[in-house]
Amino acid sequence: MPRRRDHDQLGGARPLSQRQLRVGEELRHRLAELLRPGELRDPALHDATVTVTEVRLSPDLRNATAFVMPLGGANAEEIIAALRRSAPFLKGRLARLIELRHMPNLAFALDNAFDSAARISALLARPEVERDLHPDAEDDGEDHDGAG
Repeated sequence: MPRRRDHDQLGGARPLSQRQLRVGEELRHRLAELLRPGELRDPALHDATVTVTEVRLSPDLRNATAFVMPLGGANAEEIIAALRRSAPFLKGRLARLIELRHMPNLAFALDNAFDSAARISALLARPEVERDLHPDAEDDGEDHDGAG
């Protein structure tokens, strides 16, 4: 019998399981608690406000990627480096807070969703796109119902 793959027949990614979603959300909440200002000793993280936007888990729940964004995007590279240095410590703290057979290894990545959303918003606000999105705004108030 062939092994199951992470992709379906058409090449698309398989949807996340309920367990992956549930564990990811629990990890997100607990990480957010641990990353509050003043909780960690690392100088880059001690006073930093970090938002954990999402935690994605591998299908076997052995690896987790936490997507984070520092407040205002300030010192993002420095904070990501500090989180990577603190990953073993954070994994140990999470193991005491969450009851799992195996605590996943933690990886941290900068969340680019905010940048993408801002870029899309700016594109939608451009005059040529605005004109295409709202073609009725160009009309001079003429009736188009034929009762002219």
